[in-house]
Amino acid sequence: MIDAIDADLPAAAAGDRAAYSRIVAACQNSVTAIALAIVRDVPASEDIAQEAFLSAWQNLRRLQSPSSFLPWLRQITRNLARDHLRSQRRAPRGVDDVEAAIEAAADPQPNPCERLLDDERQTMAAELISALPDDSREVLLLYYREGQSSQQVASLLGLSDAAVRKRLSRARASVREEMLARFGRFAVDSAPSLAFTSMVATALTIASPPAAAAGLLGAGAAAGAKTFGQIVLGAAGSIGIAVVAAFAGIYLGLRKQLKGAIDDAERYALVRSAVICGLVSIAFVVALLLIAHSGLGSWWLPSLTTLGFIVAILWQTAVAQPRILRRRHALEAARDPIAAARRRRCERIQSWIGVVIGVGCGVGGLIVGLLQSGRL
Repeated sequence: MIDAIDADLPAAAAGDRAAYSRIVAACQNSVTAIALAIVRDVPASEDIAQEAFLSAWQNLRRLQSPSSFLPWLRQITRNLARDHLRSQRRAPRGVDDVEAAIEAAADPQPNPCERLLDDERQTMAAELISALPDDSREVLLLYYREGQSSQQVASLLGLSDAAVRKRLSRARASVREEMLARFGRFAVDSAPSLAFTSMVATALTIASPPAAAAGLLGAGAAAGAKTFGQIVLGAAGSIGIAVVAAFAGIYLGLRKQLKGAIDDAERYALVRSAVICGLVSIAFVVALLLIAHSGLGSWWLPSLTTLGFIVAILWQTAVAQPRILRRRHALEAARDPIAAARRRRCERIQSWIGVVIGVGCGVGGLIVGLLQSGRL
């Protein structure tokens, strides 16, 4: 199923509604289960799932790789479900009751008996879901809806099979067997039908399509299979400012240091350190593009790459360059100890400010990128 979703994503990103409808059919059980586990209301969970699918459709251009689609869609669903709960808590109950009474008077269908049965079903659903451990609700709902296949649940929820089995075991240990059997019947009976997919497909006809050729996934769908070099060129506009700023900072810092170089050996060492910083920066950008293109590593690989980049730059600026400048600093201290000490203190302060700002911006940019790409 996951392979089928990945196969349809490029066409969907290019605006193919039929391809996206197939994705909806493949994912609807997991998306409605996630929403139902949070809101504990079947109709509301289906409304939230429809909204999640439409939101994902209109924002497919933000997706950086096919492997990020399911984590991204799950996060959209959870956010919408939590927003629904917050709006329910803020809503004035008196007004709701009046509006419900007016609607019931204006439309006698369903009749009072049917409404009573619906209310009982919703109450039972809420009680059944509430009886389960918080971390087991999604897993157990989807487990029964997917034919009691723990591996299928694991692939749809982005968990390991062992983690799914552990949560199932915890649920079985905390809920009576009779209650669990009722929950299984409820999970199957409340699963979305083909009508759900049809409703979303109908909504897609009036929803705006994702922007073609936007983002790495959209670009690949609009132009067909691309080489990595073409992807790098396509992404150059978005990373150009950052690359230019990085190399400008390296160049300006090097020029300032070269002005006071005491000999060719120091000058050569400073240039070599600047070249290393530049090459590390280029390698960092290329690595992120490769990760985005391949879809490898969810959140941990970009994080590890960013950490390696930060460590390499900090080593050059905080360890390698002070060693290169050691002889110059010794000469300055011999000429004027007080002025040299003051200058070193100012340099340390500036260095720490740069470290804090650089690391803060780097980590902040990483988190934003992971959130926008669906890796977090």
